[in-house]
Amino acid sequence: MVEQDWVTERFAEHHERLRAVAYRMLRSTGDAEDAVQEAWLRVSRADTGQVENPGGWLTTVVARVCLNMLEARQVRREEPAGALPPEPVAPHPGPEDDALLADSVGVALMVVLDTLSPAERLAFVLHDIFAVSFGEIGEIIDRSPAAARQLASRARRRVQGAAAASDAARSRKREVVEAFLAASRDGDFAALLSLLDANAVLVADPAAVRMGATAEARGADAVAAVFSGRAEAARLALVDGVPAAVWARRGRPQVVFSFAVTDGKITGIELLADPDLLRDLDMVYLGGE
Repeated sequence: MVEQDWVTERFAEHHERLRAVAYRMLRSTGDAEDAVQEAWLRVSRADTGQVENPGGWLTTVVARVCLNMLEARQVRREEPAGALPPEPVAPHPGPEDDALLADSVGVALMVVLDTLSPAERLAFVLHDIFAVSFGEIGEIIDRSPAAARQLASRARRRVQGAAAASDAARSRKREVVEAFLAASRDGDFAALLSLLDANAVLVADPAAVRMGATAEARGADAVAAVFSGRAEAARLALVDGVPAAVWARRGRPQVVFSFAVTDGKITGIELLADPDLLRDLDMVYLGGE
């Protein structure tokens, strides 16, 4: 019982960081929650007698779960169509995942990260974002520290190479988001439709739903109906350096509106209101609001 209490306390102590690691790795709030839950199931059954660094140990467990999930995603993408069940199966992550990923890294970098192998992605995210050592990363992916360093370096070069291309996309995205907010405030349904892809998807995390947001809407008409005349208080902002919108109350951000934009059209919008996730985001309000 004492050992179980120790595990419970340490998991609660590091829970916010574990969720942040999972979210950065998987770019889906739902998948991140699943990963943390699976990690809890694993650590609650583990022998903790030799654990000297609880934070590092828990991060390693979550990272291994995320690695397995990324590898499963890759298998689903590469599986031949003839081997799939008869019902439709998307060959890549859906619009919800695209919206999350685009919110953090932009369209160009999203494409680059999706082309990285699971091991490259893990090495890059854990080292460059969470300062995990290459020795620890090597243990997670069953490679030497030098090999882990090489994976992270390769991923970093590809990400940096896409940064210049993403600047133009970021500028265009700001224009699209700014136009969307203006059309929403004015209740200009036609203008909203012109900015939305025909298959646009809106999703909201559980915290946003509890605040009254629509949980999900699919198709340009449905998404436009949700926003028409209803974004008066949302402000244009850079969230982790990417154009987005933020609704704040008494100076405290309450909801982040992240947008996925492709070829000048909004393909996905996600509403994030989870306080733990919002604390991890860097927000800068832009002028003209």
